[in-house]
Amino acid sequence: MELHKIQQLINQDNLVKFYQSKAWRDLRTAALKRDNYECQECKRQGRVEPAQNVHHIKEVKQFPQLALILDNLEAICINCHNKEHKRLEKYIRKKKPKFLNEERW
Repeated sequence: MELHKIQQLINQDNLVKFYQSKAWRDLRTAALKRDNYECQECKRQGRVEPAQNVHHIKEVKQFPQLALILDNLEAICINCHNKEHKRLEKYIRKKKPKFLNEERW
């Protein structure tokens, strides 16, 4: 896939097409193999977890020229990928402090 095509998909807010492309799927497989199908973020923290996703270190929207560069990719587990993109924050409830009556008996 060419850079101008990736840029066009970014402008159309349609990166799904990029992630469905053969070029991306082949590169994704190469990144997973290179990293032994292990989450690199967990590995940095001393844990071993299987990787299901491939993460762009520098985001595609800001750096489209790096979208298909293997050195810009790392294998990562779903949990770490969601944390990286802050996808779960809107679902996590913050505990509200309980109301304490000023007059406690």
